[in-house]
Amino acid sequence: MNMMNVNSDKLTIARWCRGALLAIPVLALQVAFTQVAVDAGQPGLGSAFAQEEKKEQRETRRTPALRNKVYEQLSEAQTFIEAKQYNEAIGVLDRMRDAGGKKALNSYELANLYNLYAFVYYSMEDYPNALRSYQEVVNQPDIPLAMEINTRYTVAQLHFVMEDWKRGIDALNEWFKVADTPSAQAYVLLGQGYYQLKDYDSSLKNTLIAVNMYKDKGKVPKEQWYSLLRFLYFEKNEIDKTIETLEEMIVYYPKKQYWIQLSHMYGEARDEGKQLAAMDTAYVQDFLDKDREQVTMAYLYLNAEVPYKAARVLDSGLKAESVEASSKTLEILGNAWRQAQELEKSIPVMEEAAAKADTGELYCRLGSVYLDKEEFRKAVDANKKGLARGKVKRPDQCHLVKGMAHFNLSQYDSARKAFREAAKDKRSKEYADQWMKYMNNEIARQKELEKDIDVASLDLSGD
Repeated sequence: MNMMNVNSDKLTIARWCRGALLAIPVLALQVAFTQVAVDAGQPGLGSAFAQEEKKEQRETRRTPALRNKVYEQLSEAQTFIEAKQYNEAIGVLDRMRDAGGKKALNSYELANLYNLYAFVYYSMEDYPNALRSYQEVVNQPDIPLAMEINTRYTVAQLHFVMEDWKRGIDALNEWFKVADTPSAQAYVLLGQGYYQLKDYDSSLKNTLIAVNMYKDKGKVPKEQWYSLLRFLYFEKNEIDKTIETLEEMIVYYPKKQYWIQLSHMYGEARDEGKQLAAMDTAYVQDFLDKDREQVTMAYLYLNAEVPYKAARVLDSGLKAESVEASSKTLEILGNAWRQAQELEKSIPVMEEAAAKADTGELYCRLGSVYLDKEEFRKAVDANKKGLARGKVKRPDQCHLVKGMAHFNLSQYDSARKAFREAAKDKRSKEYADQWMKYMNNEIARQKELEKDIDVASLDLSGD
């Protein structure tokens, strides 16, 4: 009988959780462009005072006319643009700009000219020239307010495309001052800019505005917005808010990574029941197809004292080759089968794990399993291999098991030697001494029994 208390490693899940929550998708920056003679309006500011001020601005702004000759030339450039003949389009625009100088065109005509320049340069991925051209549009006096507003927004977007986050934020904040009713997308764009500068408080504030704008209208916030929100709450260590966001996400976007992240966050909140439930939900949907995910699932089952399910997860993963047959994984599987009282399944797995291990630890654990099964010769051999390989956490316990196995094989000298080695460690000394005393008493008892047998034999002979 194995009298030694073999403690399994304490299982932790925290080390798996944080990496999955640190990655955040970068929002796609889609730059919108105004076309020739098209003034797409942008909705405006929230305060009544600002709205009234802009109404007066619209009433007093006098926009020059776009003359027919100029319109025809701009249309010619537009035709080249649509055909992706950008150099030809620039040639048309250059002639317009240089013929008689800039004074030959009024401010509105120049605004449309530079607007097309900007579009061409952007299409050619020449972002600095595109940005300078859009700035020229804004610099023109007396252009339609809607055109100015749209262009300012595009300027802000271009700064983001060029990863000039600070200028993008500044430009976008200037745009907010003149926009009537900024869209949710604009708030998210601003939130993304602040995120890039690691100003998470400002990023969270603007992202929340966007999400709530959609919710107030009965619309589902976009997945990327939720992802940004979840990341920001996590960075601020607001675990409850992170969980709340993920719980909303899986309603609308029930993807694998969100179930796994939610499970990890329940773990952070020390809600082990929900942690297991979320991960189990992902597992039954066949979402867990990677080594780490399935091993984590097994850990959670073991922590919940459901070793049979833990063993089934790893066994299935190994057979499907989605789980690597490493020494550590095989050790976990062997322990799971053992805790599930499936010793016949546990032993072959533990033998394979021990053979692959760099240390002798697993051989010593295997030795205790053999001792439990009363396979004493195998117990001796396993502990010998473990001690010979070295790096055993508790060599004293390994010597104890080896001594008990030798005792059961009636190999008393070897047993005594093993118990003496175990007794060198104060943690095992008392137990080793008890075994030594028990063994000495047993040897003495056997000798007395042998004497009695000899006496009985003599009596029988005399008769």
